[in-house]
Amino acid sequence: MKAILLVGHGSRDPEGNEQVRHFVNKLKPSLNESLLVETCFLEFEKPTVGQGIDRCVDQGAGDIVVIPIMLLPAGHSKIHIPAAIDEAKKKHPTIRFTYGKPIGIHKETFEILKTRLVEIGENLDNPSSDTAIVLLGRGGSDPDANSDVYKISRLLWEKTKYELVEPAFMGVTAPLVDEGISRCIKLGAKKVIILPYFLFTGILIKRLEKMMTQFKEQHPQVEFQLAEYFGFHPGLQTIIKDRVEEALQGEVHMNCDTCLYRIGAMEHIHHHHHHDHEHDHHHDDHDHHHHHHDPDHEHHVHGHHDHNDDNVEQKAVKVK
Repeated sequence: MKAILLVGHGSRDPEGNEQVRHFVNKLKPSLNESLLVETCFLEFEKPTVGQGIDRCVDQGAGDIVVIPIMLLPAGHSKIHIPAAIDEAKKKHPTIRFTYGKPIGIHKETFEILKTRLVEIGENLDNPSSDTAIVLLGRGGSDPDANSDVYKISRLLWEKTKYELVEPAFMGVTAPLVDEGISRCIKLGAKKVIILPYFLFTGILIKRLEKMMTQFKEQHPQVEFQLAEYFGFHPGLQTIIKDRVEEALQGEVHMNCDTCLYRIGAMEHIHHHHHHDHEHDHHHDDHDHHHHHHDPDHEHHVHGHHDHNDDNVEQKAVKVK
């Protein structure tokens, strides 16, 4: 029997964990009924990845496909989940494991983001020229994941008619959200929409809601709106089903089992993932790229174009 084990990030906020379970329950009927479907969490909630694998094995699964329900290719999807699979292989040497890709950059990603803008009353066919969007990522220490926020913001700019789509982050790396807002205002924005690229609710989303009052007080001449976070939109089912199908067909192009970067990293990283401490600096995990990035790149501003056709209040640092 084949099993699909869906791995949520896990949150200290029970509401976020319940959203993961609800999403998986809604997804199940669209998957082949012969598949066993189980849910687990990387941190803050149980079952853990190892426990989720045990559950699959106990129910007779001999072939387990592990799919991360995470947005970006950061440490969780590159290091921690593969490490948990490594441990499970020692415990279950006869079980075949396939590790799928995170959510990543998918055509449906932009349909979901555009839906979030429409929901707050935006006219995507004719947006105001002085309206700016701040695409807000969680922010982390992985340049690969941070750079994908830039790529998504650029592609959203390409696929809409907004003159400004700015990337920013909630913590760890620059530009932080207030810096992103300031840049938009300096470039002439009279209205700023914060569009959170977060998968589930939690402490950071609830903190952001409170921060909106602060932004309005600091910039009384500017209108602010907070869009709904990316979340478990129905379109996300399409993305996850594609990731499941890729794995079932053996079409996962980047396999962490053979990743030399991961193997080397394991010599330096204590990869047992604990459940009693915070990881607000990690982002919810994109396609697993293994290429060199220059972390000292400039932060680019997407300017005018002609569309004819936890406690994350840390000082921003560059990754060296």
